[in-house]
Amino acid sequence: MIPSMNILFITASRIGDAVLSTGLLDHIARTWPQARVTIACGPLTASLFEAYPNLETIILLRKQKHHRHWLDLWLKTAGRHWDMVVDLRNSAVSRLLWTRERHVFGPHIDKTRHKAEQNAAVMGLTYTPTPRLWFTPEQTRKATTLIPAGNTVLAIGPSANWIAKTWPAERFIEIVEWLTAREGLMPNARVAVFAAPGEEETAYKVLLSVPEDRRIDVIAKTDPGTAAAALSRCDFYIGNDSGLMHCAAAAGIPTLGLFGPSFPALYRPWGPHASYVSTPESFEELINYPNYSSQTAPCLMESLSVEAVKNKILRIKNAGLV
Repeated sequence: MIPSMNILFITASRIGDAVLSTGLLDHIARTWPQARVTIACGPLTASLFEAYPNLETIILLRKQKHHRHWLDLWLKTAGRHWDMVVDLRNSAVSRLLWTRERHVFGPHIDKTRHKAEQNAAVMGLTYTPTPRLWFTPEQTRKATTLIPAGNTVLAIGPSANWIAKTWPAERFIEIVEWLTAREGLMPNARVAVFAAPGEEETAYKVLLSVPEDRRIDVIAKTDPGTAAAALSRCDFYIGNDSGLMHCAAAAGIPTLGLFGPSFPALYRPWGPHASYVSTPESFEELINYPNYSSQTAPCLMESLSVEAVKNKILRIKNAGLV
């Protein structure tokens, strides 16, 4: 075994995919504890990797015209000896670098399997490592400010980057009221509402429905890494298919993802305390109407009823996951 391996890990620019790749990083840290890992990722996801225990440096992949960001990555890495390159982006860079060992996402990967399983297959693993997140002292400090110590916290992610896969705010409100009622599963719990910048409108509808003394506002307040640290202080997360959902699952809290026009077989939250519920219709069925356009599609989550979500929560509760 090489005493101190130099590893280049090229991962996603989107939050959900980046979080799902952390299972491989955890595998690397446990298998080669002395490894020095350089992580190449998009600027939005960098905060998710700042506390990785084997981190040497983060290289930001800022998208440029004519794919010049890949040229920049090659210029920053070509002069170095690598013991291993793991490339989840299937880039030319990983094929041009000299390395003892190369693992590249490519056509040999079964793309019908969950992304966490696809990632495991890139490295030829016989198991699927569970995604996990690490937090810097500063992220932990900020998370403590966002989610102060106190009563149980229900975390809600009522928004998404696409209106079509956003469950109506009124239904989130109904679920929150049911869960936190005096006779509910989380009586008088505080409610933390999370959302990314640009998703405030829906999120504030839900937050303002909560009694003022139990509201926690985490709407467009921080970066993904700190948001994930704040999620780790919560007791249960319910939200649409989004990067926040994957952050919650990787942070180790019970997580329920709500799915409609997306693909739970590929992107359901992954982990021992993660679950999902979806519309009766598949993605293909939901978008099968005249003049469908992703740019103008309305909410396509209407057929996911409040009762279906309640029933799923009760099953989760009976399984001891909440």
